[in-house]
Amino acid sequence: MCRQSAIVCLTKTLSRQHRAIPAPAERLCHLADPRDRRGRRHTLVSVLLTAASAVLAGARSYLAVGQWARHAPQDTLERLGIRPGGPFAVRRAPSASTLRRVLTLVCPGALADLLGCDPAGAASVAVDGKTVRGSRMDTAPAAHLPSAVVSGGRTVSQLRVPDKTTEVTGFTRLLAPFGLTGVVVTADALHTHREHAKWLVEAKKAHCLLIVKGNQPGLAAALRALPWKEVTSRRYDREAGHGRRETRSVRTLTVTDLGLDFPHAVQAAKILRHRTDTSRPARSPGRLSTRSPT
Repeated sequence: MCRQSAIVCLTKTLSRQHRAIPAPAERLCHLADPRDRRGRRHTLVSVLLTAASAVLAGARSYLAVGQWARHAPQDTLERLGIRPGGPFAVRRAPSASTLRRVLTLVCPGALADLLGCDPAGAASVAVDGKTVRGSRMDTAPAAHLPSAVVSGGRTVSQLRVPDKTTEVTGFTRLLAPFGLTGVVVTADALHTHREHAKWLVEAKKAHCLLIVKGNQPGLAAALRALPWKEVTSRRYDREAGHGRRETRSVRTLTVTDLGLDFPHAVQAAKILRHRTDTSRPARSPGRLSTRSPT
């Protein structure tokens, strides 16, 4: 079943074997075709590969995707799986309406899971949400997609947040199908919840690195009250870029015996950041200028 709707999206249950298939075309074969069997000229895999190739070539709309497909050469269409037809065996690309219809009907959750990488054995997985630019409609808000990305930069999967909810509700649904044993899961302060920490450590056998800010005032106050002055070892990191210079100092403290009220808390890190804006030029002293009349 699709993780975003109640439709059947896979012929078989999605497993690690599906995501381990090296060729994307073979992985997409496990995706069910949402179209009626009658009148199909192009396979589902060929339509999806054509749309993906057009987007990689710079297309940013359905019309641009259809234009790229219409002008694609015959050898490119052959590699995309477009079948020849007619007496001269000419390959005709899917029309813009066909591409639009298939992309709007295909299961988004299964498509993201099949094309994503398997996080098993990765060093870390970062969870963050972004709002899709240009997805706002007249009656619907912009799409917000929480994504999971491994340390190498490859996407594991992403899900759309239902309207009138936040990405907190989709945290466990996003990571539930994947094996995370021994993986460090990082997230921002929005996901610093006791239930998330318990689920990651107890159910998924993973580690977690969570940020504490003002959304957890009691926990933030307890962390500030820790004996940070007794920590002698610090790490300094300096970098410059994007019109600023930043200096960070990090102190780490073991909290297993300090009574911190947060499940499975082992270590706490305090990060102090100092930023200097270098994009604005320094003001020079004012100069008095005189001009003689002409």
